[in-house]
Amino acid sequence: MAGKLLLVDDEPGLREAVQAYLEDSGYIVQVAASAKDAWELLQQQLPDLVISDVMMPQVDGYQFLKQMREDDRFKATPVIFLTARGMKADRISGYQAGCDAYLSKPFDPEEL
Repeated sequence: MAGKLLLVDDEPGLREAVQAYLEDSGYIVQVAASAKDAWELLQQQLPDLVISDVMMPQVDGYQFLKQMREDDRFKATPVIFLTARGMKADRISGYQAGCDAYLSKPFDPEEL
């Protein structure tokens, strides 16, 4: 059975490219342009993995991850951060917030 992924990114071009790559790789991909939209999708269906941008308007990736980790339903859901902010301090912040992996943009789709 194909894995279900939730992709959260406010950049339409990147969102579409990553979605197309993952779907070509056999995954079922839901997309959200914001953490608020992603939260609503999470209420409807629990994905196997969440891939989230860090820098987004209103609610950023760290706040979204914190919201997920504070909810028992999503505590164990793996989360990968995608971000243009590839500094070591940013990666450490991501891991401290509870993300499972951290990829800096631009990244190779194979790496994902």
